Amino acid sequence: MKKVFLLIFITCISALLFACSSDDESSSENADTGSRSKANTEFEVSDEYAAEESMNTSVTSDDQDGGSKSEEVPEGSDNRKIIYNANLDVEVKNYQEAIRHIEQEINAKNGYIVSSESYNYEEDIQEGNITARIPQEHFQAFLDIVEQGDMKITHKRVSGEDVTEQYIDLESRLNSKKVVEERLLAFMENAEKTEDLLKISNDLADVQEEIERITGQLNYLENKSDFATVTMHIREKRVDLVQNEDLNTWEKTQEQLKRSFNYLLTTGSALIVFMIGNLPVLIILGVIGIFGYRYWRKKVKEDKQ
Repeated sequence: MKKVFLLIFITCISALLFACSSDDESSSENADTGSRSKANTEFEVSDEYAAEESMNTSVTSDDQDGGSKSEEVPEGSDNRKIIYNANLDVEVKNYQEAIRHIEQEINAKNGYIVSSESYNYEEDIQEGNITARIPQEHFQAFLDIVEQGDMKITHKRVSGEDVTEQYIDLESRLNSKKVVEERLLAFMENAEKTEDLLKISNDLADVQEEIERITGQLNYLENKSDFATVTMHIREKRVDLVQNEDLNTWEKTQEQLKRSFNYLLTTGSALIVFMIGNLPVLIILGVIGIFGYRYWRKKVKEDKQ
């Protein structure tokens, strides 16, 4: 019986010694781990930024590959970005009245004139060009108004360019760049080394420059798609282009009088130009004619005698 108690006592003592030894080893390992963690604290920001920079580089690379992973626009969507352009050749009876009418319609449709020029191409007959930007929702209505009334369209060309996918790609790239910008700003707040601050500042400047460039492209596409461009060449109609079958008797009479008057003016003008332009030759011929006439009269008198 004593041997049994002695065996149990020895077993308990051994268990206690083993437990104490395990606690010492565990505390030693924890101390080593804490010291290693403390030793690497100063490299924590740099290593994290390097990993983040690697991820950002991957994101930027994906953007530069075309942003092909952007969401596609479903067909028939009302949010499509389409750039419309129209080129018109217009013939009018009165140039100044037509210009005033067109300018009034542009203002009524909340558009604006980009450029305008006028000039004479033959005597008092005028022609010119006008380029205007019309809100897309009023684009077709404006073309319909131009085609009505006294204005005659001799040539018309309307084109549209769908830039929806390009616009969405730019939006996707812009969002990605903004995410990168936010991360860089967060790293700049936590960075303590001058080397890290300089590196982050340079990368941040590049990202912000890219954000400004993409924003400018988006604004350009928005303006181009929100306002259609209409370019018009306006030319005043000549008098001789009036069709007689469209006139009544009085108008035909007026037209014939105009033609007769123009013919007389043209003939008189040509005669005056001929007389003045050939005046030296006419003077010489006149002198020769006078001497010839006198010689002939003298010859006739001598023959009579």
